Amino acid sequence: MLKGKKILLGVCGSIAAYKSAYLVRALVKEGALVKVLMTDAACSFVDPLTFSTLSKNPVLTSFTTDDQSWNSHVELGMWADVFVIAPASANTLAKLASGMCDNLLNATYLSAKCPVVLAPAMDLDMWKHPATQYNLNALRRFGNEIISVNFGELASGLVGEGRMAEPEEIADYLQKRFELQKKRADYYKKVAGKRILITAGPTIESIDPVRYISNHSTGKMGFAIAEELASLDADVTLVKGPTSYNPQVKGIKIIPVTSAQEMYDASVKAFPKADVAILAAAVADYKPVVVAKEKLKKNRDSLQINLVKNPDILESLGKTKTKKQILVGFALETEDELSNAKQKLQKKNLDMIVLNSLRDRGAGFGYDTNKITILNKKGNEKSYTLKSKPDVARDIIDEVINLMDAK
Repeated sequence: MLKGKKILLGVCGSIAAYKSAYLVRALVKEGALVKVLMTDAACSFVDPLTFSTLSKNPVLTSFTTDDQSWNSHVELGMWADVFVIAPASANTLAKLASGMCDNLLNATYLSAKCPVVLAPAMDLDMWKHPATQYNLNALRRFGNEIISVNFGELASGLVGEGRMAEPEEIADYLQKRFELQKKRADYYKKVAGKRILITAGPTIESIDPVRYISNHSTGKMGFAIAEELASLDADVTLVKGPTSYNPQVKGIKIIPVTSAQEMYDASVKAFPKADVAILAAAVADYKPVVVAKEKLKKNRDSLQINLVKNPDILESLGKTKTKKQILVGFALETEDELSNAKQKLQKKNLDMIVLNSLRDRGAGFGYDTNKITILNKKGNEKSYTLKSKPDVARDIIDEVINLMDAK
């Protein structure tokens, strides 16, 4: 998959710079075309001749060559299929995050039209410093992919240990990245223009004007699915519960709601026009029978609040679902996980259900990772390892597209 791919490699000043020589060798061995940019600091760790020999291309370190010809950062940014910066030092990360343009590498980054993959390298204290984490988060928001020592997971908030990922891990990541790119091109043809309804986040059920009943959902899983589908040019409608997070991809129609009843009303209204509905929201099962008009006073040793069931969104949509529609539910369990998920799948007439357990470390509410099992109505069951939520979203969409193909 790397054969013929044009890879621009930026090397920064770090003791890990020597590893990039092994990376170049691995990429060239796979048939990739590699050009290397080095900062002045990087040249003090590794002689540019090393990279020139391995890549079979001149190494670029400044805007001009010895004969005063111009190294165009614009042309470099347009040439590459991917721009990898490894190692990416704390200093360079800070410059990239703030848009500084004081060397050829930084200028090329600002001009690049291709995806940018960063492999940070620094000591543990530098990595953990709030300034570095702030810069990493900013770069992630800009759309950069950050490989930590936990290979293969985009660092959307994930904590690494500062050590640069190994050359073979980076090469493998790029291999899988291009495979995913090809898969996305195939998926684009199938998903583009499809009308997708997604619910995400918690709901809030008021007790009085001050207090409410809710849960710990952040909506990140549902938002990741919405972002991935929108990037494939699907027509995405997101019914969003109250959370501070907002999707980062443009083109998503957002319907903000607060209570379970509001989410029910919005979902039931949107569902008839949907080709696929993925209900990832954590909807409150119960709400207070009576909502106090004034703040309840703390003048008793105990307080009893009578609750009544909220309408079941999944069950209602399952009853009206047509043969052409696909309905996907979620199940967050703490015991008898598979049994409960299977019952929910059948009872609510779902085509597929995504199960995650609060027993699994790194899964559930508040994490940037998730670990799931997907079950469908044909009895198929597939379990996945712990992954970042964007990667989990892609696994879910894989299975949704399989269902679409079977319709």
